[in-house]
Amino acid sequence: MVRAYEFADAWEVAASVDDVAGVLTDLEHYPRWWPQVRAVAKLGPDTAWVRCRSALPYTLDLVLDAVSRTPPVVEVALSGDLDGYARFGLTPTATGTRLEFRQEVVVHGLLALASYAGRPVLAWNHARMMAGCRDGLARRLSVVGA
Repeated sequence: MVRAYEFADAWEVAASVDDVAGVLTDLEHYPRWWPQVRAVAKLGPDTAWVRCRSALPYTLDLVLDAVSRTPPVVEVALSGDLDGYARFGLTPTATGTRLEFRQEVVVHGLLALASYAGRPVLAWNHARMMAGCRDGLARRLSVVGA
């Protein structure tokens, strides 16, 4: 059993593209600024194991493989509980950087089964995850740029 999800979001931060890319490509330090990223372990130069848990009592185990670390695109391939990709497009603006987030994934097993009835709840859970990203990234970048 497989279910597909697509997510998109966009927002702006008051930091340079290079500063934003620097934080986004520093996976090992995600737990310092993104509350829903609970643990990260480096598996290789371009690969990390990540555990994420948003509002629902379910922890995702993921492996992230870097696809692009160079602006204007920061992208990882996702495998594990989700298969697909997550991508940030970074565009300079007059006051900082516009981030355009896109994620396309498929889920398997129990998560796919739960999504038949609970798709709106899983989408809400993802929205909470991304709110943590937006807020935490802005806080982290205010320290980096200081």
